[in-house]
Amino acid sequence: MKYTSQAVAKPYFIFALTLLAGEILFGLLMGIQYIYGDFLFPLIPFNVLRMVHTNLLIVLLLNGFMGATYYLIPEETQRELWNPKLAIITFWIFLAAGVATILGYLFVPYATLTEITFNELLPTMGREFLEQPLPTKVGIVIVALSYIFNVGMTVLKGRKTVITTVLLTGLLGLAVFFLFAFYVPDNLVADKFFWWFTVHLWVEATWELILGAILAFVLIKTTGVDREHIDKWLYLIIAMTMLSGILGTGHHFFYMGAPEYWLWIGSLSSAVEPLPFFLMILFAYTMARERKIQHENEIALTWAKGTAVMGFLGAGVWGFMHTLAPVNMYTHGTQLTAAHGHLSFYGAYVMIVFTVISYAMPILRGRPHGNSKKAQKVELTSFWMLNIGMVGLTLALTVAGITQIMDQRVGTDLVSFMESQASMTGIYTIRLGFGLLVFAGLMTYVYSFFVEEEAK
Repeated sequence: MKYTSQAVAKPYFIFALTLLAGEILFGLLMGIQYIYGDFLFPLIPFNVLRMVHTNLLIVLLLNGFMGATYYLIPEETQRELWNPKLAIITFWIFLAAGVATILGYLFVPYATLTEITFNELLPTMGREFLEQPLPTKVGIVIVALSYIFNVGMTVLKGRKTVITTVLLTGLLGLAVFFLFAFYVPDNLVADKFFWWFTVHLWVEATWELILGAILAFVLIKTTGVDREHIDKWLYLIIAMTMLSGILGTGHHFFYMGAPEYWLWIGSLSSAVEPLPFFLMILFAYTMARERKIQHENEIALTWAKGTAVMGFLGAGVWGFMHTLAPVNMYTHGTQLTAAHGHLSFYGAYVMIVFTVISYAMPILRGRPHGNSKKAQKVELTSFWMLNIGMVGLTLALTVAGITQIMDQRVGTDLVSFMESQASMTGIYTIRLGFGLLVFAGLMTYVYSFFVEEEAK
């Protein structure tokens, strides 16, 4: 560890992995409810499980991004973090707000939660993924502002690189587009229109900048390739991301009352959206092939290459699979959406968090050359368990989505929603099995960091 302030990343990484374990557990409970509808009802109904599942995902990714930022910024700027104490205070505020919100979802009826958290002052609750009470949303803004200010001051006083520029741009976009969570128009079409400004422009625009910056940092450290070479790739990827991602918001506007021209804008831009992720594959594998050093932390480079591949499959292939307007007319709202969502969030964002933790955590724990070879073998096992589990889960959801389309949307001999769901119990059981493999993979990943060093 070159800079002592990098140590503030450690609690963020630990909390992110803890939240990921919780997210998967709640996902497994939902998987059981798909098979046994009365499971845990009325103690924890499906809508509450889903709300906790998705909110944990958002909070764990934000913690992962913040930890990654606090680790890489001192090295990129070649100076200590502007205010390490502020970063720690921010962590505890975020932890307290996150835990309190999840406990509120679990133990307080949502209608009551809106009353006791002053939602009537500024109604913001009740929207998918943005269910957080008003105090939590305000807390997220405070955390984001202090985080960006801390990072910005560090960059301002230190060395400027392409990585820091791209990262700061992504962080500013993250903060700006979250402000749409506070704007809830009375008109339902306008509500959905602006709602996507947060949900889409986070995950398919600004977060991709953060992903690209973190990936570039890890590749520099593990391959030794010249920074100028990596910078050119990063500029190309970011340009494609901005071009396709911003206009790609249009593929959410197809059948909700927006003007017809969005059918063309959304379809054409969606056809381009897989390209930045394909470029990430070329980027990662080219850097690995042209590496100038043989870094002892080989598994971190494996995670980096895996992020590029899985991100392309989830966000690129599975995204394009159902975002052309004539196709989306039949696929929208089916389990194909869930298949794309699971693999894209995992491949692009959860895996980049694994990547940076795999590289940085050993250094933070006094192992500058990475974990032992034995530990890295265990971690490689977790890599395959997690990826096989997610691909299997995604394929099961894809089959379920196609079944829904054939049962309910194509032809004349259609069946009801519940009849279609009942016919897919076997598919949902397979999905649950792969979900268990994912959880086992995460436990194996965490265990790998506690594998003892080999005797010298």
